[in-house]
Amino acid sequence: MARLRDRERGCDWDRVQTFATIAPYTIEEAYEVAEAIHNNDLNALEDELGDLQLQVVFHARMAEEVGAFDLTDVLSRISDKLERRHPHLFGDADASPGWEALKADERAAYSDQSALAGIASALPALERAVKLQKRAARTGFDWPTIEGPKAKIVEELGEIEQASPDELEEEAGDLLFAVANFVRHLKINPEEALRKANRKFERRFRTIECAPGFAEMTLDEKEELWVACKQAQSAS
Repeated sequence: MARLRDRERGCDWDRVQTFATIAPYTIEEAYEVAEAIHNNDLNALEDELGDLQLQVVFHARMAEEVGAFDLTDVLSRISDKLERRHPHLFGDADASPGWEALKADERAAYSDQSALAGIASALPALERAVKLQKRAARTGFDWPTIEGPKAKIVEELGEIEQASPDELEEEAGDLLFAVANFVRHLKINPEEALRKANRKFERRFRTIECAPGFAEMTLDEKEELWVACKQAQSAS
């Protein structure tokens, strides 16, 4: 990586990259790792883990160039963190502090002391919503039963109906947040549930769009195909 980043002899593309320009690739590679895992494709997983590791090396090299840290520092920090979080294995055999207590101690080392500290703003919005809700719930800020989140959805739907065009985006966001909270109370991961729904929609649409004359069909005709496809796939 040092050679690729060399200002005089390096790769024209690699040497001009920054943390910000590389970040989207890092996120993309993480998703490709998850996709390989979902497909149970260990050959692809090996390849994608290498691509993700390359992102770590890339960021570490850029940090080293500005004197912040290097790859050895990164590995040392994660090693220290693992030991700190598992004192019963690496330290006092009788020590067994709760996970939240350990995380709280780690957060105490940073200036942001909020219960919500450390939840990355770059996370997918749905996943971040659930993390925010879970963290808030640990402080007691949560409905005791599912009836609260359910009523909140009805409330947010009403606010969308009354919203002006300028308010619609905000109200739609509130509705999505409320739905995520409702699903969380069902003990279901909203991100995974939506991911499965996406795959199901894609699988069904790919099937019906192959029908002869699909593009010229009316919406009602396409809906009939959709229902038939849904029934066939549900029965299989």
